[in-house]
Amino acid sequence: MSRPARLLSVLLAFALSSSITVTATAAAQYAEREDVRQFIAEMVHRHGFVRKELRTLFSQARFQPAIIKAITPPTEPRAKSWQAYRALFLTPQRIEAGVEFREQQREALSRAVELYGVPEEIIVAIIGVESVYGRNTGNYRVIDALTTLAFDYPPRAEFFRTELENYLLYARDAGIDTLGLKGSYAGAIGIPQFMPGSYRRYAVDLDGDGKQDLSGSFADAIGSVANFLQAHGWETGQPVAFAAQVHGENYRKLVDAGIKPTYRYDDLANFGVSAEGGTRADAPCALIELATPGEASQYLVGLTNFYVLTRYNHSSLYAAAVLELAQAVKSAYPPK
Repeated sequence: MSRPARLLSVLLAFALSSSITVTATAAAQYAEREDVRQFIAEMVHRHGFVRKELRTLFSQARFQPAIIKAITPPTEPRAKSWQAYRALFLTPQRIEAGVEFREQQREALSRAVELYGVPEEIIVAIIGVESVYGRNTGNYRVIDALTTLAFDYPPRAEFFRTELENYLLYARDAGIDTLGLKGSYAGAIGIPQFMPGSYRRYAVDLDGDGKQDLSGSFADAIGSVANFLQAHGWETGQPVAFAAQVHGENYRKLVDAGIKPTYRYDDLANFGVSAEGGTRADAPCALIELATPGEASQYLVGLTNFYVLTRYNHSSLYAAAVLELAQAVKSAYPPK
């Protein structure tokens, strides 16, 4: 072997050895940290976990820098663009896949509509936005994602520690491999991308096999989405939102009031807002601005059901994208 080749071999061996050492150190780090030990003690005290088992579990949890990078907002906030956001989800491929998904899951969707009163196209659209109908459920181990965010992302550490607690409880109750389950970088699980707390509260066994399986059962995922929306106040048979036109400047008061419906539908005209649809006069509503830099904003009158969609993801852009995808998929359904 030539000297350069030997040198390259040594350098590669050193790099590999260093990588293994760093990985091993990261793997053991969480179990040795005082904040993690305190968390373990709380889980033992509150829920009867075995301390040694949790120490072993956290010795195998890996810190994931990519997760911190993915969840950290940019240092210079970028203007949110409705048209750019919309373009991510309102594609011909996703609409076509939604129609196919609806055909394949017709029985489960019909059952969910009957039980929970949520339109099938809304259920289909949420699953389409969340995981492309189950095709993209995430590649991070949930234990790594939640541990990383619970202990190394201070802005939302309290939230993710609660989700980590819920994940450990869910895994124990369901008898699953805590280290094996994969999800999103935020720790969301399965076809509908439920966080562990939502999984424990809203997952249902729609297919009747005795377990709530949001990763392997489309029926359970469909029922669970519908159950989540019903539990958050979905109004069966009521509209979600209407396109709106604004006049003057008083409408800004409605926009600035936020996405929670706090005004009456028949008060809109007093603020220079006209809606392209009708509902009862006392229906609670909000004015939603969908802004695109360099273009005129679009406006929606969001009713209670629009607000319910934002409970799934606290974003008016998300709710608007779900609504448009639902309408597009429904329009593309073949005639019955």
